[in-house]
Amino acid sequence: MQAVQAAVEGEVLVRPPRVLLVGAGNRGETYGHWIARHPERASVVAVAEPHPERRAAIAATHGLSASAVFADWRDAAAGPRTADTVIITTQDADHVEPAIAFAEAGYSVLLEKPIAPTQEECRRVIEAVRRSGIVFGVCHVLRYTLYTRMLRDLLAQGRIGDIVNVDHVEPVGFDHYAHSYVRGNWRREDAGAPMLLAKSCHDLDWLRYIVGRPVRAVSSFGGLSFFVPANRPAEAADRCLDCVLQRTCAYSAVRNYGEYLAAGHTAWPLSVLTPNPTAESVTEALRTGPYGRCVWACDNDVVDHQVVAMEFDGGATATFTMTAFSTSRPRETRIFGTLGEIYCDASVVRVTDFRTRQTQIIDVPAQDHADDPVLSRHSGGDAELMDAFVTAVATRDSRWIDATADEALAAHELVFAAELARREGRVVTLG
Repeated sequence: MQAVQAAVEGEVLVRPPRVLLVGAGNRGETYGHWIARHPERASVVAVAEPHPERRAAIAATHGLSASAVFADWRDAAAGPRTADTVIITTQDADHVEPAIAFAEAGYSVLLEKPIAPTQEECRRVIEAVRRSGIVFGVCHVLRYTLYTRMLRDLLAQGRIGDIVNVDHVEPVGFDHYAHSYVRGNWRREDAGAPMLLAKSCHDLDWLRYIVGRPVRAVSSFGGLSFFVPANRPAEAADRCLDCVLQRTCAYSAVRNYGEYLAAGHTAWPLSVLTPNPTAESVTEALRTGPYGRCVWACDNDVVDHQVVAMEFDGGATATFTMTAFSTSRPRETRIFGTLGEIYCDASVVRVTDFRTRQTQIIDVPAQDHADDPVLSRHSGGDAELMDAFVTAVATRDSRWIDATADEALAAHELVFAAELARREGRVVTLG
């Protein structure tokens, strides 16, 4: 709670923000969960969500009356104003219209990444934010993790001299990738966004944040290589429930989701299949819904591996690797400097000094809510983002938000440049 502590010491808190949740899926539920755990900091006063069960779950959690529950955000916007702030966690393609409408109406806005699926739409949202002058944040949660703060402090102290290059890896995880990007909502570019935008736009934002300079040129390679019909085993069924390979296939939905159930885990990803995960409801979802399909019999088209190479102003370089072919684990980063090098992930930062020949190993302390299966995701970044954003709204001071609207737009434009480079097989220079 670093943000609120500093705000209380140095500024006057206006009042706890009243929040309208636009979208009550996994991300909306996460931010709503933080608010429920901190009722003195903020309150959810309304929800807009088309899915009736998810809408009802949020209403029950936050004690909302029927007049504060909407199937469509437009109905919430048209009624009497009861909220100060809107948190938008709809599907990617549905960000633009509510973001612009609520910004122009003077609401503070926290917008789930990506801002929008296209560069033109991203610019429209940011222009609306600039015109309105509202408190605005994009959910680039990696900026808010404790290990990011530790890393930034070490770099500012000059512990490894000047950064020469960075190697950053996002090991998405074979099961996570199959869930979200083969069977799930982000499997197709035309329904959502390219993989680099949908999953990794905050990684490219994070690299800009760590290096501290804009990117001037980018290239990229990658594609969809494995999750295609040509790789389907001959004996595989269209649905995992009917498949003879379900006990041995790494991507069996029966096996993967069953392991979560057996462990008593009913949050993400099971909560995406059904709002109230039980053995019966999960089985029904696998029988009739998209998450029970064979991974080689889906309509997915996003890449399953991608590499991005960047050159920053000043000459430093960085590579980013996104891969589906890993276990699910935190991101891994190596930073190479003129006087030393750093390795870091969510649990440890290891600093080697070329001058002393010594290596210091620094454990990353457990973050707030480390015991909370919802708020411990993203290495605690979700909770710290909410802390910062709510403080910014309560104090009417956007400085609590690490990424400005312009920085968020720059990160997205870097993603679009990288995708252009991948598709056209060339180096793209950024303005």
